[in-house]
Amino acid sequence: MINDTYSFTVAIPLIVFFSFLIIGLGFGRLKPMVSGIFGTMALLAVTALSYFTAYRYFFVDGMMNGSFQKFIAYDALWMSFTDSLQVRMGVLLDPISVMMLVVISTVSLMVHIYSLEYMKHEEGFSRYYSFLSLFTFSMMGLVLSSNIFQIYIFWELVGLSSYLLIGHYYERPSAVAASKKAFIVTRFADFGFLIGILMLSGITGTFDFLKITDPGGSALTQGSAVGFMGLSVMTWSLLLVFAGAAGKSAMFPLHIWLPDAMEGPTPVSALIHAATMVVAGVYLVARLFTVYVLAAPDALITIGYIGTFTSLFAAVIACTQFDIKRVLAFSTISQIGLMMGGLGVSGYTGQEGLGYTASMFHLFTHAMFKALLFLCAGAVIHAVHTNEMTGMGGLRKYMPVTNFAFLIGCLAIAGVPPLSGFFSKDEILTAALEKDKLLFAVQYAVAGLTAFYMFRLYYSIFWNSDRQYHSKPHESPFAMLFALIFLSAASIVSGFIPFSRLVTPDLKPFDSHIHWAVAIPAIAIAAAGILIATLMYRKESGLPAKTAAAFGGLYRAAYRKFYIDEIYIFITKNVIFRYISAPLAWFDRNVVDNAMNSIAALTNLTSSRIKGLQSGQLQQYAYVMVTGVIIVVLAALYFMNA
Repeated sequence: MINDTYSFTVAIPLIVFFSFLIIGLGFGRLKPMVSGIFGTMALLAVTALSYFTAYRYFFVDGMMNGSFQKFIAYDALWMSFTDSLQVRMGVLLDPISVMMLVVISTVSLMVHIYSLEYMKHEEGFSRYYSFLSLFTFSMMGLVLSSNIFQIYIFWELVGLSSYLLIGHYYERPSAVAASKKAFIVTRFADFGFLIGILMLSGITGTFDFLKITDPGGSALTQGSAVGFMGLSVMTWSLLLVFAGAAGKSAMFPLHIWLPDAMEGPTPVSALIHAATMVVAGVYLVARLFTVYVLAAPDALITIGYIGTFTSLFAAVIACTQFDIKRVLAFSTISQIGLMMGGLGVSGYTGQEGLGYTASMFHLFTHAMFKALLFLCAGAVIHAVHTNEMTGMGGLRKYMPVTNFAFLIGCLAIAGVPPLSGFFSKDEILTAALEKDKLLFAVQYAVAGLTAFYMFRLYYSIFWNSDRQYHSKPHESPFAMLFALIFLSAASIVSGFIPFSRLVTPDLKPFDSHIHWAVAIPAIAIAAAGILIATLMYRKESGLPAKTAAAFGGLYRAAYRKFYIDEIYIFITKNVIFRYISAPLAWFDRNVVDNAMNSIAALTNLTSSRIKGLQSGQLQQYAYVMVTGVIIVVLAALYFMNA
């Protein structure tokens, strides 16, 4: 349904795109602070438009006949392959795209404001703000895309802009390596995504989301009857699409890029690795959820198990890390795994769609408190000039506002009521209990581990023993504190948003409430995790070392991230390079190159033999011409007499 009254929404991504162009082209001409303020003002305008769009859509005219509508706010033909297979560039508004506008604009605005002080004395300040604008434009374009081909274009732009931001400190070899690692790993995943897009569009005959996800349309029935290796072609195509989602959202085993991506500036971590890029995979599955749940339920179950395993896997690793940003990175992987798990256990209509609603709810709340935690970590690093929690302690005395904000974030992610994480996690756990008891049990365990490693982090930074700092730590400047206070408030109040009345898989609101039979044990498990962390880390003691020794090999494996990076390196160097790349390189050098060289040598030899024909001497040309004429005449006479 085309709705021209929302045509103004096309300005949302365009504003930040022009911000990128102006700041980027103004390198050397705009003063650094002017670039920062200009970019921030552009984001403020985008945020205002996003909030206005959300208000109008959810509370004014988005609902008709008891369900929310999907609007095409802008549409233009870009490429046409056949009469039925066309690529259009458009703006699609529905509950999840409008919700994502609020998430992206809010977190991006806070990061822009925060960075005015955090990046103030850094080299490349203007470049940083131009790439922030590029990234925000890419994410806005991704969530507003009206077709799967368009979303792939912005998907790749997100990958490019994240590469540029992660590698902001390009003079550091570690930052360069991290940016390349993120780019390469996600390229492998995106290759699967591209094949999935081609298969899905080939099956359905369209790229259009409205047609693909229409529950009453013919697209859902296509490809279900054709099987390959025990699964339908539709299932295979959606599994390949999920491969792209798994790469962007750092699902096991494609998670290895995210911890290293912490080499970028800390505000970038808050923007990319908490609230936007890493949830793009969750958004993609949610965008195609109708197809997954109705046409490929096996693929959806697979997503649920991969997501839940990833959440447990990353939570265990987070318990052993000492770099505060890496702890938050693995926490992000774990929480996104919970979102994927929520989608995997969801149905489609009414209460059966609780998992979908809970996943989107947790995406929203997680964006607020994880961005808060990353920005708090940035404030701490800004004060003590180290990422290692072993070099921190007692900072609550010097940074009371940051201490309080970090505590709010920890309580929210641990699922302590009445903070936002409690409400969204409760619904994920309830949906898992109704669908799969094994996933439910694993997610309970993850809830306890989350509370433990987050308060391990909190106590190690703000309590424990006082450290001898080179210079006395101090509270952050106002711009940074403003972002922390705003996100703290959002982490408290966002849990009270009635998500089941706004975001559902079938677009029809339903009533949801706290399920105390699930919530009370979850609170108890979180409290146990907090208590254990309090006993071990609130004051300096030998308990952490004794516990690590007690777990022995498991602790060492978790600390080394279960050697997944080493396995990848081994496979790359000893299998791919040795048995695939080396033979191909030999074939290229000895067969392809020699074949081309032989053709070139033959061409040179031939040319050297016949180059005399083009000597430039008129006498020679006349001699040859006369000789040729004589030969032709003699031949003609001979054949005439014969």
